[in-house]
Amino acid sequence: MTEPLRIALIGAGVMGRQHCQHLEDLAEARLCAVADPGPQAAAFAAECGVPVLLEKPVGVQLDEVRELVAASAHAGVPVLVGHHRRHNPLIARARELIRSGSLGRLTTVTALWQLQKPDSYFDIPWRREPGAGMLLTNLIHDLDLLRHLCGEVSEVQAITSNGVRGFANEDSAVVLLRFANGALGTLTGSDAVAAPWSWELDSGENPVYPRQADQPCYLLAGTRGALSIPQLRRWHYAEPGAGWHQPLLQSLESFQPGEALRLQLQHFVKVARGEVAPLVDAVDAGNTLALIEAIREAAETGRACSPPVISAP
Repeated sequence: MTEPLRIALIGAGVMGRQHCQHLEDLAEARLCAVADPGPQAAAFAAECGVPVLLEKPVGVQLDEVRELVAASAHAGVPVLVGHHRRHNPLIARARELIRSGSLGRLTTVTALWQLQKPDSYFDIPWRREPGAGMLLTNLIHDLDLLRHLCGEVSEVQAITSNGVRGFANEDSAVVLLRFANGALGTLTGSDAVAAPWSWELDSGENPVYPRQADQPCYLLAGTRGALSIPQLRRWHYAEPGAGWHQPLLQSLESFQPGEALRLQLQHFVKVARGEVAPLVDAVDAGNTLALIEAIREAAETGRACSPPVISAP
């Protein structure tokens, strides 16, 4: 029988505690250590019965990412980055549909991340500081999924605003995206609006958020069909060449549900054992961070910007 993989948990915050809950149910892995510099770490480690010793983004600066990529390659140690939504089976099914040609040529992409964080969220000082806005904290997840589903982004334009709260970081953003395959997209985000359009509220992935199951957060349209996510509702015409005078047919695409964080941990065990390559390695996650950097530059300068490319050595 294969021994359980010993896992050290770096970070005892909200996501770290969720990982811990899933680890308790995995026969193939065992939590052996917790590392976090915060004062809550000791109490959390005591609850878990392990000694105290620090998830996305892969880094704060691109140079950090390049160092990590080089170190990973030099040591031959794979890195799995916690963009956990990619492990959700509904995302896997959506990607399969897009790649199969069910939508035809992907033409437009509309992404929405609009919700309201309570005032108490910002009682923690760092959440009001530069770099801690929704771009790096939240929209990085949506941008990572857009790269995963629609391909690389070649150019961005952006406008951001802190007009609601006046903090040092943004509370609203609109991003235009030109994908390398020719598709055009928009990502509209705000954490200061009473609205139901976001992965957190629509997908049901995390039970702490009240679910708006009928509302989409991503709308993908192609020459043969369209898809709403997370519903996986597909629209298409009955006959090729039909147009707006004919009715659109609808179907719900089936998939086997699963908990993304649990599936990510199971994947990590296989990565650690050398059985599979990371679904999101440091290079991949680094290119999502590079996209964030391009958006920031575009918002600051008012110019269209192309993301720098992170590549393996």
